[in-house]
Amino acid sequence: MYRYTEFDKSFVKSRAAQFRDQLERWQDGRLSEDAFRPLRLQNGWYVQRHAPMLRVAVPYGELSSAQLRVLGRIAREYDDPDPEVYRVASEAQAKLGTARLPSHCAHFTTRTNVQFNWIPLNKSADVMDLLASVDMHGIQTSGNCIRNISCDERAGVAPDEVADPRPFAEIMRQWTTLHPEFAFLPRKFKIAITGASEDRAATAWHDVGLQLVRDERGELGFRVSAGGGMGRTPVIATPMREFLPCPHIMNYIEAIVRVYNRYGRPR
Repeated sequence: MYRYTEFDKSFVKSRAAQFRDQLERWQDGRLSEDAFRPLRLQNGWYVQRHAPMLRVAVPYGELSSAQLRVLGRIAREYDDPDPEVYRVASEAQAKLGTARLPSHCAHFTTRTNVQFNWIPLNKSADVMDLLASVDMHGIQTSGNCIRNISCDERAGVAPDEVADPRPFAEIMRQWTTLHPEFAFLPRKFKIAITGASEDRAATAWHDVGLQLVRDERGELGFRVSAGGGMGRTPVIATPMREFLPCPHIMNYIEAIVRVYNRYGRPR
């Protein structure tokens, strides 16, 4: 698991402090709703039908015990719905005949992020400080940018693994975080990587899917696919390269994202 440097820790804490300032300016009217919306979205805060929702980044699905404890604390102490809002939401849910709405819990997503559905916005800055204390944040978990890098949940221990994909996922995470050219893409952009023969990372459903493979000489490289999606109109990605040597992968991904940024269709 990647260990944050002092620079990384300082960056995440300063980002949390910046969000607190933005929240306070919105609360006292110095920031309009239109001005605040992109700022909260850039930090993972959505406002959905009944309440805010926070999505926390979990790069390639790895969590430490300290991070899990903090996520548990956030669920217990902050994921607390307003009683009247919760009543209205529960009644709407009951009319649909669906399951009871849970609270005081976290939801693990398909792409290995964590979501909380009932944290009040007036407590959001406190939550961001808690996350920063264990090197976590919500940066690029929403908005039209390159999202969290997904990985095989068995990465590093899978018996069918050609190579551990996590070091490559970490390099991609660092490259994509706050990349100035790709902060405002036509739509969100998702990358998944696996080192195994079984596609547990669902690379075929991603905008860019990467599978570590070896060629006939035993050299390590990537099988690359692009154009997949999991939305309302799901599509399987198109194979792009059967074998791309490892040293070329970042330039290749950058070229794909640039083409998408130029020619992709915004929603």
